[in-house]
Amino acid sequence: MVNLMLAVVSSMLVSVTMRASEGRAKNNLSMLAANYLMCAALSAAFAGAPGAAQGWGTAIGLGLVSGAMYLGSFMLLQWNISVNGVALPATFMKLGVLAPTLMSVVFFGERMSAAQVTGFALAVAAILMIRMERGQGRAKNAAGLIVLLLGGGLTDALSKIYEVYGEPALKDHYLLITFAAALVLCAALAALRGQGLTRSDLLCGLLIGVPNYFSARFLLLSLADVPAVIAYPTYSVATIVLVALAGRFAFGERLSRRQLCAMGVILAALALLNL
Repeated sequence: MVNLMLAVVSSMLVSVTMRASEGRAKNNLSMLAANYLMCAALSAAFAGAPGAAQGWGTAIGLGLVSGAMYLGSFMLLQWNISVNGVALPATFMKLGVLAPTLMSVVFFGERMSAAQVTGFALAVAAILMIRMERGQGRAKNAAGLIVLLLGGGLTDALSKIYEVYGEPALKDHYLLITFAAALVLCAALAALRGQGLTRSDLLCGLLIGVPNYFSARFLLLSLADVPAVIAYPTYSVATIVLVALAGRFAFGERLSRRQLCAMGVILAALALLNL
């Protein structure tokens, strides 16, 4: 569970760093490219020199797909926010945890106890509670939200697919290929849109890249020790709790009564998931 908890903390730090960078970075794609640059650099440092291990085809193939889906999910999130506002896309992005969890049950034969099924249901309910406040309106494009849910979930699911089919000795090389692919695609898109790179874009992106890399690395490592049906929902809802606490104490954000209630539900869900 140590790797999973480190993945949660790293994921929380991504949100905190992005929150702290608001108003400083001017070009979102350029900042994102700098983030992937840092992720790729850290991946290269941990990967070291390529070995003679088999499984390069799987690492390269899944890495390229994963890199494209990383960027695609970000673009989907941006588009959905422009159409449906912030709350609904954020909710559906978190509900993407459904995809890798169900995939692990259907395709990889993982089993959930009655307590874990209850915890999973509570986790989904809590995500809906904490993200959907009254008066936020209905979705203007429901299809876009469903695509976002599937896209975000399948992007996360690639870690499980690699854990099953990939070569363990090439895990860091797989991450290197993933972030290098995302970097190239993001930089090309930024160039096509005419976005420059300011010092603030670079600095904010590099700072975000550090926890972003470690969240991906620790989540991948955790899947070797913790069943995916536990790892993915725990990773999602525990991150929500830590981000909410960081928002309250670091940025003075207040939680509504509904959100505080959801936090209690999340804690119950975490306890049931880990029975």
